[in-house]
Amino acid sequence: MSTFIHGGNVHANGIRQHYLRYGGEKHAGKPALMLIPGITSPAITWGFVAERLGEHFDTYVLDARGRGLSSTGPELDYSVDTCADDIGAFAAAMGIDRYHLVGHSMGARFATRASVRNPQGLKSLVLIDPPVSGPGRREYPAKLPWYVDSIRQSQQGMSAQDMRAFCPTWTPEQLQLRAEWLHTCYEPAIVRAFNDFHEVDFHQDLPNLPVPALLIVAERGGVIQPEDEVEIRALQPGIKIARVADAGHMIPWDNLPGFFAAFGEFLGTTLD
Repeated sequence: MSTFIHGGNVHANGIRQHYLRYGGEKHAGKPALMLIPGITSPAITWGFVAERLGEHFDTYVLDARGRGLSSTGPELDYSVDTCADDIGAFAAAMGIDRYHLVGHSMGARFATRASVRNPQGLKSLVLIDPPVSGPGRREYPAKLPWYVDSIRQSQQGMSAQDMRAFCPTWTPEQLQLRAEWLHTCYEPAIVRAFNDFHEVDFHQDLPNLPVPALLIVAERGGVIQPEDEVEIRALQPGIKIARVADAGHMIPWDNLPGFFAAFGEFLGTTLD
């Protein structure tokens, strides 16, 4: 049985924020869970993950500004600070007073900054394969044209088979969903986020994390190397690190059981 409750929109931090909700009020009394997807992943593309999370938590998957059904356009600010502030503003607008915050890739960078800027109500932080590139560091493994070319093609109309050229290992269902929704990713927002991977220092916030943190690493993602784990532990000695075998950067797409197992009991319950 699906745990999906509904989709909705709320005005928070000056914009319309769209979300999908799973689990709902049957989890009253427990902290909620908020999930922030990556650079070109509208909320709906994480639905298969949120279905499981909804079995354990009142779960909200957000469309980051410039993606999905949230506000978009040239007048908006897509900086890390502003996108991070969207998260705390969403929680406040929805009356969510206790929550776990989970972010993937770009979403993990936003979640990290949000935890330091707006820690009210935050119980724990899960960072899923965040880009550790930054000033003076090695580049993020993916290249900007991969994003831009696929977005521009999707705006003209794109089939699942067309999408396979960009995501060759994905299932037909995954390709179909991405082909359907990628056109909602606003190119300047994606370019800003990608450039910020290289221009904004992710590591600066790690010593100041206000809550327990879990880092989930894709073993074959190429994003986080063993030496990066050593540096992260030095900056935040209390962080827990779990590696997911047989998984690239889009971990749940490659190894869904391994992804859920990586949480262990960090959130107070197992997810498998």
